Amino acid sequence: MITKHKMQELQELVAERGPLCVGLDTDPSYLPASVIKSVGSAEEAVLTYNKEIIRRIAADKTACCCKVQIAYYEAMGLKGMSVYAQTLQAVKEAGLIAISDIKRSDIAASASAYARGHFTGDFETDLITINPYMGFDTLKPFTDYAAPEKGGKGAFVLLCTSNPGMTDIEHQELKNGGLLLERVGAEIARINGEFKAQYADQTCGAIGAVVGATQEADARRLRDLYPDTFFLIPGYGAQGGAARIAATLLDRAGGTVNSSRGILCAWKNDEQLAERREAGSLSMAEIADSAARAATFSKNDLLSAKNAL
Repeated sequence: MITKHKMQELQELVAERGPLCVGLDTDPSYLPASVIKSVGSAEEAVLTYNKEIIRRIAADKTACCCKVQIAYYEAMGLKGMSVYAQTLQAVKEAGLIAISDIKRSDIAASASAYARGHFTGDFETDLITINPYMGFDTLKPFTDYAAPEKGGKGAFVLLCTSNPGMTDIEHQELKNGGLLLERVGAEIARINGEFKAQYADQTCGAIGAVVGATQEADARRLRDLYPDTFFLIPGYGAQGGAARIAATLLDRAGGTVNSSRGILCAWKNDEQLAERREAGSLSMAEIADSAARAATFSKNDLLSAKNAL
């Protein structure tokens, strides 16, 4: 029987390598046409790029995990889903934690099938994202996999997301007081309480929360409300979230801060590649090197902000 759940493993990797999560939300449009042509197909180019980035960030120890957004792979069809599975495998083989950004939610048997499909088999991952807004009963088939006998898997429940429309639902006031997102946060804490006896020595709960780095007014309050909950923090970088907001969310039980386009598309603004970019002669190695440099910058930016608190 395992002694650590995956969220604990991720928390420990953050301490060792820093809080950066590299988002492999790799759309073919993020790659130079010349690079895709040199590889042969969009799907093969995406897989090659993903593996090159994973190899570099693992060697440089600039990231603790990778978040793989399934939508981009579903959009490429059957070949894309093969790329998705191989990307997850590459992340785990590199010694990093794999987060599958699937945002699933469904009832009863359907939720159980989703959980089985992403915690076992071809698409097996370490952690997933799940949506609580169909009701808390929809979470249980997923959170059951946090048990030691099921592999100590974990999930990040959507709490305070990074998109502007989050206020439409998450910030709605309840009749008995408080915000809807606070009701979700209380449920996450309750679920984690159920696993305390099985993971008595862990320093964070097996179930985490998605909290965006774009809502500065919420950051300190949410971090203090849920001190033992590990956060997945999107919105940093291309979405406009500041490192100082992320640093606040990294307090207490901590978290991991995702950057996707800021790393994947770094080559587009990389001064070192200006001539090659204008000539349309960039290589896969060059754009992967640019992504690696962006990852190093992001890690250092986040750590500087955290140290400045």
